Amino acid sequence: MSGLFLALGTAILASIWLGPLLILWRGSITAHMLAHMGILAIVAPLLALGLKHRLAQARTSNAASWPIVASLVELVVVWGWHAPAARRWAESSLAGTVAEQVSFLVAGLFLWLSCLAAASTSKAACQAAGAFALLLTTIHMTLLGALLGLSARPLYGDSDVTCFGTTLTAAQDQQLGAVIMLLLGAASYLAGGVALLAGLFGEPRRRAL
Repeated sequence: MSGLFLALGTAILASIWLGPLLILWRGSITAHMLAHMGILAIVAPLLALGLKHRLAQARTSNAASWPIVASLVELVVVWGWHAPAARRWAESSLAGTVAEQVSFLVAGLFLWLSCLAAASTSKAACQAAGAFALLLTTIHMTLLGALLGLSARPLYGDSDVTCFGTTLTAAQDQQLGAVIMLLLGAASYLAGGVALLAGLFGEPRRRAL
């Protein structure tokens, strides 16, 4: 099963990096958000699940702290790359695009691997830390999506853009991108956090049986 997760995650990552999202439609925040959320909310957890059987080798005595650190790292990466200046660099420069996409993948893998590693331990504190880190990421992802969607003006330019053959105003493009972040990104982390919480609460019951 792990091989399937790895293959699927790699295939989706290739379609994001080599497809039209970052090439033909690189000026669209909607396309950017699809690529961004595809990596953080789909590719990273799939790859992490594919590597899950190797997590036992990476366990450390401070396993409870790594998920929180990883969530904060992802907060800095995600919010940093959505600053207008950083977004302009990523849009106009190949080096910027590569730096942005690689940092998304690294931050996403760091978070999901840390949380799965914590959840796989026998310590309730570690398991709780993994769940809390994903729920914390849900909160800051939701907040950023809401700020982008409710902004009084476009933050990334004022020109019309094309995405999937549809012309959007700058405001529409930003609002649609925010919706994608809320629906795809926040939902993925929420589902992961709830799943880890369910495992945590189910552990004492399994032991009792």
